[in-house]
Amino acid sequence: MKKEEIIMSTVNNNPTKVVIPCRFSYFNCWEPQSINGSDPKYSISAIIDKDDKETIAKIQKAVEAAKQESLPKWGGKVPANLKLPLRDGDIDRPEDEAYAHSMFLNANSKQAPQIVDKHVQPILDQSEVYSGCYGRISVTFFGYNSNGNRGVGAGLGNIQMLRQGPSLGSRTNAADDFDSVENDGEGFLD
Repeated sequence: MKKEEIIMSTVNNNPTKVVIPCRFSYFNCWEPQSINGSDPKYSISAIIDKDDKETIAKIQKAVEAAKQESLPKWGGKVPANLKLPLRDGDIDRPEDEAYAHSMFLNANSKQAPQIVDKHVQPILDQSEVYSGCYGRISVTFFGYNSNGNRGVGAGLGNIQMLRQGPSLGSRTNAADDFDSVENDGEGFLD
């Protein structure tokens, strides 16, 4: 075992847990959201470039570990119609340019994730982290068997924002929307 592998195994001895470098999309991690009347959850869609084969392989390995851990939930064998968390953006979101040439997964949690900067310091200003930023998320994969649905889910751990990027969706910057006004606006609404 190489030195870096030894360090990795002592830091992360959970085979179902992965730290994923990605672009954040559908970032709902400041306040939990309810989707279609479900329990409110914190959630994020992690966009992973298809060229990042190392990360994709780590995710697939963790998903396989989650499958093995979940065999008792599924009657001792992996179901044929198992829902998997890693999806192809070119197939599942062809209309969304942000997902082109990418894989993605949706992770969520009932507990608030810690959101930190590149120095692992808490980010308190919610405007600093949004859909479009780049960073890393920690995810733990788990098997589920609920109401006839069987699959492997992605549990959101924590979030590290590394750099800002162009906003995804409708968010805009005020400086892009407005010009500076020389007077006090007098007569504007008269």
